[in-house]
Amino acid sequence: MKMYVIGISDNKQSMDAVSRCQKSAKQFGHDVEHFPAITPKDDIYGMLKKRNISAMGFQEKYSRIDNCVAAFLSHYTLWMKCLESGELTFIFEHDAVFKQEIRMRQFRDICNYGKPSYGKFERPLRLGMNQLTSKRYLPGAHAYGVTPNGAKQLIEQASIHARPTDVFIHLDTFPTINELFPWPVECVDDFTTIQNKNGCVAKHRYEPETYKIIGA
Repeated sequence: MKMYVIGISDNKQSMDAVSRCQKSAKQFGHDVEHFPAITPKDDIYGMLKKRNISAMGFQEKYSRIDNCVAAFLSHYTLWMKCLESGELTFIFEHDAVFKQEIRMRQFRDICNYGKPSYGKFERPLRLGMNQLTSKRYLPGAHAYGVTPNGAKQLIEQASIHARPTDVFIHLDTFPTINELFPWPVECVDDFTTIQNKNGCVAKHRYEPETYKIIGA
């Protein structure tokens, strides 16, 4: 089993958040490895082309497109690592904070472990492992697990219709997504490296003084 947290290596706010994630995980006996994020400074469109992924699905009003593509590629790279290693892999974003130990790790392909980070959502009906219930898609990409078979499905679908990571991982495409409840990980953030102002207004109680839109 592997656990990774995606963080922007040359961004102090991101790396401070990575350290917080790792420390919170350590309290519950989990070792989380930092994965250096792909950023818009990299050749992101060259990477998409090499992997036969279209950029069309990232054209939406809530995100800075280059940042959104870069974030997707960070997750995609970890899916590839999962498939190549043959190991169950947990993926966290820098704003993830552990609230309890991740005990239940048996799921089929993909499992959400993160408390929904924005908007309306439903609570699963029972404790323990459920089908994804909170939303029809991943309720934030800050905490989820993938099996090698799940990673294979994600990689294959990316070349058909890639979108921002959370809405890409959707029950319509991946009907076996699971969700652990209560959620052991929460999103705690006061900045974004992906969203634009529209996204901040739609997804958060946006106040420029307390929630920052920063570069990646």
